[in-house]
Amino acid sequence: MTPAEIDALAHAIVQHHAPDFAPAGSERGALPPQPVPSPSQAQPAYLAALQACSALGFIAVDAECLARAWQAQTERTGHFDATHWPDDPRDFGMVEAGAALPPAFAACPRSLGLYAVLPDAQWAGRMARAGVPTVQLRFKSEDPVAVEREVRAAVAAVQGTPALLFINDHWQAAIDAGAYGVHVGQEDLDAMQAEDLARIRAAGLRLGVSTHGYAEMVRAQAVRPSYVALGAVFPTTLKRMATAPQGLTRLAAYVRLMQQYPLVAIGGIGAEQFPEVLATGAGSIAVVRALVNAADPEAQARALQAAWG
Repeated sequence: MTPAEIDALAHAIVQHHAPDFAPAGSERGALPPQPVPSPSQAQPAYLAALQACSALGFIAVDAECLARAWQAQTERTGHFDATHWPDDPRDFGMVEAGAALPPAFAACPRSLGLYAVLPDAQWAGRMARAGVPTVQLRFKSEDPVAVEREVRAAVAAVQGTPALLFINDHWQAAIDAGAYGVHVGQEDLDAMQAEDLARIRAAGLRLGVSTHGYAEMVRAQAVRPSYVALGAVFPTTLKRMATAPQGLTRLAAYVRLMQQYPLVAIGGIGAEQFPEVLATGAGSIAVVRALVNAADPEAQARALQAAWG
């Protein structure tokens, strides 16, 4: 196939998907075009998708991941389809369960509902007693004694409530205290050894993993976590993000690909955005400021939970 013909395939992808992924005048959907990374394959569908996905604003690792998936989709179906955005796990190399994969982590509910990310044990207990179904302790400290104390306090604080408690990062303290689960980011996941993951799994704790795009979703799926977090959906000032806000169209595409997992949407999501976020199919929404900064956090928790009916 000639370069001009490949350019025509790329144009067809962009023309069909730009209204969703890069809508004109949309501050919450469009991301600027990215440089086309050096290709690692030579097949026409791959080259066209690499070019098109870069034009639609996907960073290099995600454009590469999508291009490989588009090529795999083309080979699997026997034809190139510019209209079908890849969403089949097989095309991303996400092999079927049990095929050269490690054992899965313990399961958690399909819908984790309102998911409160909280700074200390007192807040965790407060929101658990307010009826928030899932709470995460995100306690920032370099002092291992303080970490262990806070994690144990959080476990104690949610006792007697139905709340599921995840501990951010501090997985050994979570095991020792008997928490429900652990949540890790991509950098933490990359830094963990296979033995670390095995210890969490053997202790029966659930594992949640943050993702910010296609390449990270593939990486997360490889350890077969209990749930996957998708974000940041909207701009957030709470932490410096390596990737731009993903927007609702990308979130919906991620949900289609990762629907075999419980999914948590996170990042800059306020009460007014709950309906459109839930409409993507995500079964849970994580919030921080929407509760911690509320004048009446308990009343706000009840109001946010009403979104699930």
